[in-house]
Amino acid sequence: MAARSGTYVFSVDQESERIKMLKSFDETKAGVKGLVDSGIVKVPKIFVRQFEELPQEYSHYRTDQIHVPAVDLDQVQKPDKPRLMDPDQIKVPVIDISDVHKPDRRKQVVEDVKIASETWGFFQVVNHGIPLCVLDGMIDGIREFHEQGVEEKRKYYTRDNTKSVRFYSSHDLFTSRIASWRDSLSMSFSDPDRPTDPQELPAACRDSAMEYSKHVETLGNTLLGLLSEALGLETDRLKSMECSKGHRLHGHYYPACPEPDQTIGTAKHSDAGFLTILLQNHIVSGLQVMCDSQWIDIQPVPSCLVVNIGDLLQLVSNGRFKSNKHRVISNGIGPRISVACFFSGPVNGAKIYGPMDDLITEENPPIYTQIVLTDYFVKALNTGLEDYRALDYYTV
Repeated sequence: MAARSGTYVFSVDQESERIKMLKSFDETKAGVKGLVDSGIVKVPKIFVRQFEELPQEYSHYRTDQIHVPAVDLDQVQKPDKPRLMDPDQIKVPVIDISDVHKPDRRKQVVEDVKIASETWGFFQVVNHGIPLCVLDGMIDGIREFHEQGVEEKRKYYTRDNTKSVRFYSSHDLFTSRIASWRDSLSMSFSDPDRPTDPQELPAACRDSAMEYSKHVETLGNTLLGLLSEALGLETDRLKSMECSKGHRLHGHYYPACPEPDQTIGTAKHSDAGFLTILLQNHIVSGLQVMCDSQWIDIQPVPSCLVVNIGDLLQLVSNGRFKSNKHRVISNGIGPRISVACFFSGPVNGAKIYGPMDDLITEENPPIYTQIVLTDYFVKALNTGLEDYRALDYYTV
């Protein structure tokens, strides 16, 4: 008999041992930083990428008991496609959104957003209106939370997705092929009818999170207005569809890794929601986006925010906008700190989304089916990050 994890198939004994290691790590409630603080010099096996490529790390496993479908093994062993361009010469678009309310200026910004969203699915924004002190305060608050005593952090440790505040390591720890080298603090601002009680938030980042949340919500609606116009629609179209109804902040902490080539900070994926706005510190780069079959670094720039299209926005735009794959690599220095703001719509309701009627013609028929938002996210939260692509399940 065999047990399956992602595309890998292990014997029952192997899978049992892996689950035991995962549970042991999870029960510490100390996260990856807890491992680093303990003085480890080697990455634990549950974090090691591509098990079959590291037989020395799994020498106690009988290789004749590991069965991988030929197509998956081919994908694992095949090297990345040759780079056609110097990745250092390929840059994610940077868009200045100052004076965006002036008609002539807005026209140019909308065109820049349109091109970036249809090609990269990623762009960076400068002069976005969020004060530097608010950005720095948010980063400092996340750092203070993750670097405080573990007993205080454990108060928030949970895998219950219904909790408004959650501290955890790898939300898909038990469903992914490997654990991610990061810890996360997730704070929900997802119910406009029930404002977040500041006392529910950790003291270390309470004030900074509340302040940043207000600013980033305003920016999110500004960007959705630009994106609506880029689709040839009225400015408030995406907002009226409740694409920005509520949001969640994820404060990620990527500790320095003793063997960064052995693991990954965040596995390759696309975001399931409508829009993501990312704030990152400037100590070390790590975020990479896929472009022409190669990974391109998105270098941190002071006061700059990274914006990316999510799967739901690709769906409602009927494929006009691109939800692109990205990942975060591990590093030997750190910590890398980032704060992702996810705009995912009214996730607690049964709202239905599909390609917008305005964008459907005989020449441009729908390429996606409708989705029920609650069902969509239940599946996303119960599937390994790297193994789930929402759009794959909703094509016509």
